[in-house]
Amino acid sequence: MSRNPIRQLDDRLINQIAAGEVIERPASLLKELLENSVDAGATRISIQAERGGIKRIRITDNGHGIPRDELELALSRHATSKLQRFDDLFNVSTLGFRGEALPSISAVSRLSIASRALDGDSGYLAECHGGSQVSEPQPLAHATGTTVEVSDLFFNTPARRKFLKTEKTELKHLQDVVRRMALSCFDVAIDFSHNSRQVLAVSAANTPAEREKRIAGICGNSFANQSVYIEDNAGPMILEGWIGLPAFSRTQRDMQFFFVNGRAVKDNLIAHAVRRAYSDVLFHGRHPAFVLFFKIEPRLVDVNVHPAKTEVRFRETRAVHDYIYRCLHRAIATMTPEQSRVELPGPKEGVNTGVEEQYSSSERSRRGFGSLQSQQNIRMLVEEQLHAYSRFQNHEAPPHSSYEGSQELEQSEIPPMGFAIAQLKGVYILAENRDGLIMVDMHAAHERITYESLKKQSLKNGVVSQPLLVPLSIHVSEGEGNAAIEHIEIFRQYGFDIDSIGDEQLIVRSVPGILSRSDIETLVRDVLSDLIEYGISDRIKDAEHEILSSMACHGSVRANRRLTIEEMNALLRQMEEVERSGQCNHGRPTWMSASLEEIDKWFMRGR
Repeated sequence: MSRNPIRQLDDRLINQIAAGEVIERPASLLKELLENSVDAGATRISIQAERGGIKRIRITDNGHGIPRDELELALSRHATSKLQRFDDLFNVSTLGFRGEALPSISAVSRLSIASRALDGDSGYLAECHGGSQVSEPQPLAHATGTTVEVSDLFFNTPARRKFLKTEKTELKHLQDVVRRMALSCFDVAIDFSHNSRQVLAVSAANTPAEREKRIAGICGNSFANQSVYIEDNAGPMILEGWIGLPAFSRTQRDMQFFFVNGRAVKDNLIAHAVRRAYSDVLFHGRHPAFVLFFKIEPRLVDVNVHPAKTEVRFRETRAVHDYIYRCLHRAIATMTPEQSRVELPGPKEGVNTGVEEQYSSSERSRRGFGSLQSQQNIRMLVEEQLHAYSRFQNHEAPPHSSYEGSQELEQSEIPPMGFAIAQLKGVYILAENRDGLIMVDMHAAHERITYESLKKQSLKNGVVSQPLLVPLSIHVSEGEGNAAIEHIEIFRQYGFDIDSIGDEQLIVRSVPGILSRSDIETLVRDVLSDLIEYGISDRIKDAEHEILSSMACHGSVRANRRLTIEEMNALLRQMEEVERSGQCNHGRPTWMSASLEEIDKWFMRGR
């Protein structure tokens, strides 16, 4: 094959290559244009699309606009008002800053831009089709702000146009972009229509009530009703937003929105921190729902990682990871019974508990590193077993612990979980609180109580290391070997005695006693994988918790065991005190409720 000489690419080819990095589909150009509108200080944005955005997308905003003499420059590569000097690149506070969006879009479409600056006496229109020369700006009537219209996307690159999906699919991607922008910019009113039909319209939300209303309109009333607002400030880092209750989980990650300084991002570090926070309360295979806003000093985060600006890189990754994890973990652990409330279904409704089927013993045996058989062989002290079974038998019953006595109390004195009325089929506890009826799965509730007690006991007693009769040799890659040496203290902290006997071989001499029957080699490899990617790992702790969870399951009150009213009330009081009492160890809800108003509807009272 003959050698071609090195030559400078022409501007049109350069722009089309750049467009391939930035513009993947209509949703990509919509994202770029919306970011420009927000950066321009717009408080109202109107979006019109046709045929999924393939035929046309038109965006009008009321931002500060572009002067006539800058219109042509705005359509040239690497031209932006958002960076003035080199240091600004490391202190980016705007959504856009690369200066590639407009020229990249114009290189693969027919683009027109009309704008009027705040101090302008007229608007001006400029056009650029397929990367051609920008037309001379022409005067036209236009309100203060900017209108960008993009037609016939990829008309001059038919090979790329073939990769576009159906109109319905492209519309879904457009909706996703608009939803993310509506969530990140509460102070901006957005109107979105497709094929002359309104798809979404939200007004500016400047108060907490208005923001909650927007959240409900975009994420649905179910999320709004089954989520809690959190807010935490730690100097250079601030985390706020809404996190879904563990009972409101999803089969997909379709309701996870995370914003860094107003920018929607997808980051493995953040995803790992959230997953860790929910690990002890979610049903296996389910995903949490959340809308979270993370603010950090711009100098501590690099947003210049990906052309589409959907990824970021933090300067202190470990600090960011730990901060997000601690905030969410604390919020989930301290959810009150009122916050973790799951409503019983109304007539002809289903319950969105996030669990489609009961958690069987065979399912439990597939989770974690130790099998169910090995967990059953773990010796639990007789005193601990007796304590687990008799815990609420010996619990001091509160005054007025019977249902009749509770009727004499003032409404303000009735505890959140109320007082027991009866036991149903030896499985459920029926209780009455201020609002109405509560139904408790007594085994699931006691399992969580016992599990939390075992975790505290294990933390108090510390790690007990057990030497292996025959040291375990593990062959690893060079990268895994280096990670093991670098993080050797983490392994020792959890009771592992690990040494390197070569660049690609580790020797394990001691392991935590509670994990002696687990698959140690797989566990070590998984920990090393986490350490390489995130710089931290909770695999060992998770494996220990799996075994403690099994111990709690076997040590909790079983179905068909008859409890007295006093025992049931003692269990309810413990549920009010224990963290994460809304879910059992496997993510199933421990209790549900129905208000008196809802019960009246069941029986059509008042109609």
